[in-house]
Amino acid sequence: MTGNTPGGVPSPSQSSGGAAKPPETSGVDLARVALRAAKEAARARGDAAQQKKQARRGGLRSGARADGRDPMALGSAINRLITERGWEAPAAVGGVMGRWPQIVGEDVAKHCVPEKYDEDERVLTVRCDSTAWATNLRLLAPTLVARLNEDLGHGRVKLIKVQGPGGPARRYGPLRAPGSTGPGDTYG
Repeated sequence: MTGNTPGGVPSPSQSSGGAAKPPETSGVDLARVALRAAKEAARARGDAAQQKKQARRGGLRSGARADGRDPMALGSAINRLITERGWEAPAAVGGVMGRWPQIVGEDVAKHCVPEKYDEDERVLTVRCDSTAWATNLRLLAPTLVARLNEDLGHGRVKLIKVQGPGGPARRYGPLRAPGSTGPGDTYG
């Protein structure tokens, strides 16, 4: 056994081919690798056992740490839903409709009511109870658009469409004059 190391392994200078081999791992390194492998196997067995136990109990349950299944306050649940679905703009406009008297003032709010908001065209439709209030609101529309965009964010409302009062339902009967539009002639 000439030229061998004490473990019987040939020294790098004796290896065939003349290229130097990387040094062999020592006993401490092998123990670390074995310990790491044992921990991973134990963790995998523990996870599998935990899943089986949870399945027997009727499904996953929440533990000591917070996760997505924990109960949450209604307000934060609604805010999360609005954010996930991309409903920020419609929700903001809905808030404006709820605060309409504070935005336009009590006098205007008594006579003019927001009806709908078209998100694609960014148009807010407002119905007034008389033609005089409709004319007044048409004159105030640029100021209201600026105030709404200040509250909602730039460009959320491009136009306020003002509608006058609606007339009674049109009823067509046998005594109708040709070319007449009926009682709608006198409204709006």
